Amino acid sequence: MKHPYIGLPDQQFWKNEPGIKNGSQLDPISKPNFQIGKGDKIVTAGSCFAQHVARFMSGSGYNHFIAEKAHPTINSVIAKKHNYGLFSARYGNIYTARQLKQLLQRAFGNFDPIEVSWPSKALTVVDPFRPQIQPGGFLSEKELLADRAHHFHCIRTAVAEMDVFVFTLGLTECWQDTRDGAVFPLAPGVAGGIYDPEMVSFANFDVEETYADLKEAFRIIREINPRTKIIVTVSPVALNATYESRHVLLSTTWSKSVLRICAEKVTKEFKDCTYFPSYEIITSPHVRGAYFASDCREVTENGVDHVMNLFLKHFTNDGKTLGKLNAIHTATDEEKHQSAMEKVVESFCDEAAIDNS
Repeated sequence: MKHPYIGLPDQQFWKNEPGIKNGSQLDPISKPNFQIGKGDKIVTAGSCFAQHVARFMSGSGYNHFIAEKAHPTINSVIAKKHNYGLFSARYGNIYTARQLKQLLQRAFGNFDPIEVSWPSKALTVVDPFRPQIQPGGFLSEKELLADRAHHFHCIRTAVAEMDVFVFTLGLTECWQDTRDGAVFPLAPGVAGGIYDPEMVSFANFDVEETYADLKEAFRIIREINPRTKIIVTVSPVALNATYESRHVLLSTTWSKSVLRICAEKVTKEFKDCTYFPSYEIITSPHVRGAYFASDCREVTENGVDHVMNLFLKHFTNDGKTLGKLNAIHTATDEEKHQSAMEKVVESFCDEAAIDNS
């Protein structure tokens, strides 16, 4: 007897996945509808996990396009400390689709938030929209505004010249200005600013809101640069904290579910827009938790290697990879497993500043 599943590819059947026996062989990626060439300008943005894409693409000979560079007189150590080269421009973490949309609107002169600066503990001022990008803060609001004007110029350059845009969705929760709806990556008071419940309110964007914001952000990009190819990912890193009155695990599940749905929806809306399953690779039962550090949140170096091996394999012209992955440790090798979990890849993460002290 025949049925519609007969003859379908192996990847469409759970039991045929090689990763069941060896998690390091997990490869859930279907052939993408475009690839990245060595000369393509790649612009990255998003949550903490997006930084790994930038780092590995640069290290593999691909062109991570840095539109906002440090002055030539600034040495590389100081430049790195001031977060140059972390992303294509010095915007820091962009956690929500609303934040991405508003950044583009601000850079192209279509939104001018009321809030300009926040005071810091160091008697300087910080940028409310990238509060940790300048160590120690800016000496004055005038200095901040000059830096912001240059920053916006670099964003416009990045959008106009990029060939590939890689955006990693991280959160649905945010804090927004009650006066004009401007969203911040952190609540006032965490890394500058003063928390005033009359001035800011908590928001947790649902599927409809997130999809509308993501769709509008990509529409703005394509209007300026129609040739841009887009890769959407979802960060596997759990929420550091939730403002919802429930366990952070439940908020993490809800948030990632919303983001995953919206990532899927937007790929059907735009041509040359595809999803890359970094979230699924890291959280898959095939790897048996081996890609999370001992805090059950941060991703280990071996996990990032697995993700980026598959990214290079499927999205680049030469199919280059980083090399053979370490096998997933089993429960009978607990000491090595613990050691591997402690090797966490460092990344700039605004959200890490949140605590309950």
